[in-house]
Parts: sequence; C-alpha cells; structure tokens
Amino acid sequence: MAGASLRVCQYLFRTGARLRLCGIYSGRLPLGYAVSSIFLPLTHLRYKSNSAITSAPIQNSKEVTNARVTVGDGGVSNVPHLRSSSNDAEVAKFAAIAETWWDFDGPFKPLHLMNPTRVSFIRSALCRHFRKDPFSIRPFEGLKIIDVGCGGGILSESLARMGACVTGIDVVDKNINIAQIHAGLDPLTSSIEYICATAEQLVTANRQFDAVLALEVIEHVADPSDFCESLSALVVPGGATVISTVNRSMRAYATAIVAAEYLLNWIPKGTHQWSKFLTPEELVLILQRASISVEEMAGFVYQPLTGQWSLSDDTSVNFIAFGVKGTTATN
Repeated sequence: MAGASLRVCQYLFRTGARLRLCGIYSGRLPLGYAVSSIFLPLTHLRYKSNSAITSAPIQNSKEVTNARVTVGDGGVSNVPHLRSSSNDAEVAKFAAIAETWWDFDGPFKPLHLMNPTRVSFIRSALCRHFRKDPFSIRPFEGLKIIDVGCGGGILSESLARMGACVTGIDVVDKNINIAQIHAGLDPLTSSIEYICATAEQLVTANRQFDAVLALEVIEHVADPSDFCESLSALVVPGGATVISTVNRSMRAYATAIVAAEYLLNWIPKGTHQWSKFLTPEELVLILQRASISVEEMAGFVYQPLTGQWSLSDDTSVNFIAFGVKGTTATN
C-alpha cells in the first residue's frame, strides 16, 4: 500500500512538472514541491472588477429558526421568489460529520488551520471599506455580519471576538446545535445568533447586513448564480461581500482532491467535486450579475514546511474575493 502511494505521488510530481512546462500553471517552489505546493507563498492582490471579462441548555434550533425566518425584522418581503440554493446531497454529506466541527485533528482540521489567514483578509478588507481601525482589538464593533454556511461556527466566533454583531446560518441543524453549544462556552461569542435556514429564507424575512460572508460554501450549493443573487439581497447597498472557494484548475484537482482527499486524508473522500469549482473569472462575472463588484482578490497557499497557510497572488487553487454591492440595482 505504501509503495502504491509512493508511485502515485511520483506520478503527480511528474505530472506537475509537465503542467508547468506546458504553461498550465506556474509555481514558485522547486520542482519537488509540484503537488505539495498546492499552496505557495503569497502577497495581496488588488482586483479591478471593471477590467475586461468576456465571459448553556439551548432551545431547539429548528423552533428558533422557524420563528425568526417567518417573521423576520420586517415581515415577509416583496422580493421575487428565490430558488433554494440548498443541495440535498451536500447537506447529507456534512450532516454525517457535524459532530467533528471542533475536533482540531478531525475532518475540519484544514479549516481550523486556514481560519487565521481567512480572518486576516477579511479584517483588512472590511476595515478599509468601513473605515475601521485595523489595529483595534474589536475593529468590527457596530457592524452586522452574516456568516452563510457557518457550519460549527469557526469563522462566526472569530468575527464575534472582533466586535461584530454576528448571525450564522446553515441548512444542517446538527451544525447549528454544535455551533450554539460551543459559542455559549465563551461570553465573547455567546451573543451570536445561529439560525438553521437557507440564505433565501432570510431574504424572504427582509433581513439585511453590512457584510455577507460565504467561505468554502459556493462549491456546495445547487446553483452558484442563484446563491449569489441571495447573498446580494442580504447585503445593504454599499455593503460588503466576501466569498472564498476553490479554483476549477488542474492544479486544484491534483491538490484539493487527489492529494487532500485520497493521499493525505486531510478531508473525507468525496468532499469536493471538481466540476462544481468556479474559476476567479467566473465568480467575478456571477457577482457582477448580482450587482456586486469585486474589488480585491487573493489566493490561499499552504506552506508544507510550517504547516501554515498564507495569503498570495496565486489564485490557482484556493482563493478569496471581496466585493461591494452597488448603491443602485442593475438588471
């Protein structure tokens, strides 16, 4: 078995070399890192969206959800009906491992390792956009932020500790229960509002936020375009949207699926479908159609020697985008 794994690794390294020679992707590490350089060193990239683009005991979470989503802050809105972005197969997949959200050595270990880097990008982008002090202990004080597809609350808790008024939503009720229990252990996070709901349900309830975040979610929804329309409806005009996902590239297939799922066993097999990944250009275009202009983009890369993630201008595998909703809707 070990010999077979070694032969697969050698094959991937040789493949990576050929891809590089063919110009399909460019790497910055020695050739021996062709696969583990899933993830390379990186620096921030400003993205111009106007460039030419051609193409304690807790209540039952479901009872809480139904009450809030039905009534909301302003009753049922008059927005057009939005199709649900929920994907039943993906819901079942994550429900099966919901109990492991806060196991730092479990299936979500990569998210725990990546979270500080994700938060670094979010902190920088939102502080600049909302004119907040990035050196403040609680720079998001006064901001209403929603974490769409919050899972067990890894990102939601980080946002709450920075002072944000956080709402976390997820379609897996087990995730919401786990998130509520864990958040209740810390006074700084116990105020997070967790709801078992889709983004579309909150749109119907007239909920809006200063910033809408959906990290590592869009590759699991039924329709990315419908999902982005819902995200746009949830953010106030002039508000911020942050989305992170995986690029649909050969390098992403080799690293995020073959290496991460089948060789290294970092995440459960079948977590990702390469065909559901979006390229940065596709995401920019989808967001533009939803009245969100992408202003900044960066890549996430993994440093094999340190076991840490960092930001980069290399978006060939994992990437994150920051956009602003127009003050007037465009059709």
